[in-house]
Amino acid sequence: MNIEKIITELNYKAVRSSGAGGQNVNKVASKVVLTFDLNASQALTLEEKELLVLKLTSRLTTENILILNCDEDRSQLKNKDIVTKRFLDIIRKGLIIPKERKATKIPKSVIRKRIKDKKNISEVKKTRRKPDLD
Repeated sequence: MNIEKIITELNYKAVRSSGAGGQNVNKVASKVVLTFDLNASQALTLEEKELLVLKLTSRLTTENILILNCDEDRSQLKNKDIVTKRFLDIIRKGLIIPKERKATKIPKSVIRKRIKDKKNISEVKKTRRKPDLD
């Protein structure tokens, strides 16, 4: 994954933000919308694209476009930095291949301990019963 090449493929759009900010909200387009077309990306290999499609299905549109918004700050530049960092984190986490779990055998000592504990509990419950007077 080439980060510099991916960053050149990002599309930014400034939009008017909602929420607190008074008249500034009505005048300034501080909200940043980042779009990234996964299918058209030249920086990612085919295998990386397939892995990202699998892991980011809930975040992608039907055309495999990732859309991220940021309106945390009143500054457009800061919002652009925040949304870019967020995007790179998502891509890095999406490209991590988890290790396969190796099935292990249950140790004999653990099996013995479980059986011993069961017998012990059984004995305790036997002593609680009413005596058999036959």
